[in-house]
Amino acid sequence: MIEAIGGVREISSGEHPLLEDFLYRAIYIPAGADPFPREIIFQPEILVYIAGFGDQPGDLGVIAEMDGKITGAAWTRIIPAYGHIDDETPELAMSVLPEYRGRGVGTALLIRLFELLRKHGYKRTSLSVQKENPAARLYKRLGYEILRENEEDWIMIRLL
Repeated sequence: MIEAIGGVREISSGEHPLLEDFLYRAIYIPAGADPFPREIIFQPEILVYIAGFGDQPGDLGVIAEMDGKITGAAWTRIIPAYGHIDDETPELAMSVLPEYRGRGVGTALLIRLFELLRKHGYKRTSLSVQKENPAARLYKRLGYEILRENEEDWIMIRLL
């Protein structure tokens, strides 16, 4: 398991620039589809997940380390974005490097992030996920419930 190899810890301010790469990797690309150009993260509706990270309430994050490298990140912000439900609920963004998926990294990231959110007094967290994204199974397994949906996405919430 991840704890024996490196573990999960709170992200430091000097590591905030890493979120740019993890944000790009968080964009779901269906099997067989071409990847989006990396510049997509600079569109305002996506950049809001990381721009000035650390400067506002709800900006909390954790990173996973395995094999001497950062393998995943999970962070929250209170922003008017895809998974926004209200101005008191931080929205989750998360990504794990492809070669480390299926090894417990995502679970460890979320468990540690939930602890951090509770420590900071938050009562719940939300997210948006495409229904066909395999990560949706992880979110459901860790207690997220569907709050609302459209044709492609679920807006999910988890009480802390």
